[in-house]
Amino acid sequence: MAKHKLERFAENLTFTNLFQVGFEEIKDKDFKMKGKWRKEYFKNSNPVVLELGCGKGEYTVGLAERYKDRNFIGIDIKGARLWRGCKTASENQMENVAFLRTQIQMLNKFFAKEEVDEIWITFPDPQPKSENRRLTCPRFLARYAEVLKKDGILHLKTDSKELFDYTVDTLKSENHGILFATDDLYASDYDSDVKSIQTFYEKMFLNEGKKITYIKFRL
Repeated sequence: MAKHKLERFAENLTFTNLFQVGFEEIKDKDFKMKGKWRKEYFKNSNPVVLELGCGKGEYTVGLAERYKDRNFIGIDIKGARLWRGCKTASENQMENVAFLRTQIQMLNKFFAKEEVDEIWITFPDPQPKSENRRLTCPRFLARYAEVLKKDGILHLKTDSKELFDYTVDTLKSENHGILFATDDLYASDYDSDVKSIQTFYEKMFLNEGKKITYIKFRL
């Protein structure tokens, strides 16, 4: 396993669609692409969509295949996981995909105000012992608000009923707008990309008989 990781880390250095940014590089200044993703990387004016904690990038790549008129950026701190998404996008010459290796709490170092149109949070760690580390806690929602356009959409998809309930309660208490919510996605009549794209972990959870929850909301 360690050998495979080293091989992937090495190959990551060759991908032009992957940005790996160390803390020292942005400690005292913003990343060079901040406010310029459309113009300098994607070279268009299309909407920018983020997948946070993207893992292997299944949603990032899956959505990018469906929507050529949108730009997608998968974000994760684990380089070995990002390798899969980077490689798939590179092999398929997908020009509307990029990946960023950094911590999610650093979003405002990489994206300007209202630079992001949409955010997907897919199967994050539910952090059962630490509410402050959940990706839908107030401090993270405030961070998203710094970069998301005013009418931007966010999606949470998770197998954790605890995280689902927590997020619904948090959104209500913070006066955010819940557009749709279900604690059993595949028993609902909701029809969109949220069902048609399934991550590795989602398929595993479904095989185990777990229910998948979903929330679509605005800040």
